[in-house]
Amino acid sequence: MRKESTMTPPVGQDREQAARRGRPGYDQESLLMVCVGVFNEHGFDATSMGMLADALGITKSAIYHHVKSKDELLSLSLDRALSRLDRVMEQARQAEGTTRERFELLVRGTIRAVIEEKPHVTLLLRLRGNSPVELEAMNRRRAMTRELEARFEHAQREGGVRTDLSPRHLTRFSFGLINSLVEWYRPERDDPDQVADAAVAMLCDGILLPNGNDE
Repeated sequence: MRKESTMTPPVGQDREQAARRGRPGYDQESLLMVCVGVFNEHGFDATSMGMLADALGITKSAIYHHVKSKDELLSLSLDRALSRLDRVMEQARQAEGTTRERFELLVRGTIRAVIEEKPHVTLLLRLRGNSPVELEAMNRRRAMTRELEARFEHAQREGGVRTDLSPRHLTRFSFGLINSLVEWYRPERDDPDQVADAAVAMLCDGILLPNGNDE
């Protein structure tokens, strides 16, 4: 025979607190997405754990079941963005083909990464270097910039890229164009493939020699 519960159901404020503790359920990934949205809206430094708890609809202590600190949330987000971009760089590094084919692979892959990881990339691009976590992420990003600059220098020596433009400028204009997606890209209006086609046309036709010596 089923035993009836002798517990008194919560009433008033107790009921509200019990409901708050029990809803909604998050795993680390879904919790991270909400928190990154708050960081991007208010700025990381200006965001408190209380603000995150309000946005999540849970208590501050419940957040600590998933992460140790606000900095850990930042680290998880930045690593998400940088690891995705690192994979794109590695694919381009290992690719064979002409200068244009390899550069196009890099452009298309980076655009896809920025679009699919937009909240995390947005946070990455807004860093100010105010903590060791931020400085490490900024150093990883600078390493990618230096690698692309070296690629442009190599392609110029091989005859695949016009030599009247600075590799530094080519690199920053290329990444600047792609990074601007975090400000204006809207999935309901912009098709990712069309965006990539436009970027490739502008970047490649503007800097690659049509009859250059390809590797």
